[in-house]
Amino acid sequence: QVQLVESGGGLVQAGGSLRLSCAASGSIFGITAMGWHRQGPGEQRELVAEATSLGRTTYADSVKGRFTISRDTAKNTVYLQMDSLKPEDTAVYYCNARGRTRDNLRLLSFDSWGQGTQVTVSS
Repeated sequence: QVQLVESGGGLVQAGGSLRLSCAASGSIFGITAMGWHRQGPGEQRELVAEATSLGRTTYADSVKGRFTISRDTAKNTVYLQMDSLKPEDTAVYYCNARGRTRDNLRLLSFDSWGQGTQVTVSS
């Protein structure tokens, strides 16, 4: 089982910055991708940004040019630097990781989520 622990959320004024961190732990054999999703009030959860083990990054159109995702593969950690924040970025941000764990001689796929961290941007 893989656990994800997030940190870095909070309250910030429009135009400000926040940095989210998410660390994965457990019997991890390898992580294919790590990323961030968010869910605003009354909205569906949406992908914000994702980084794969091959170095490919994907961003939602609404955050391109403002958010930057990065990974520390040695620490199984992903970061989301959020700049020029807007009130519409207000949401609960969830970390996601996909990959494989080792169970004795078997490799099992996992798709894990963090507990979420609140980001609130005031106007």
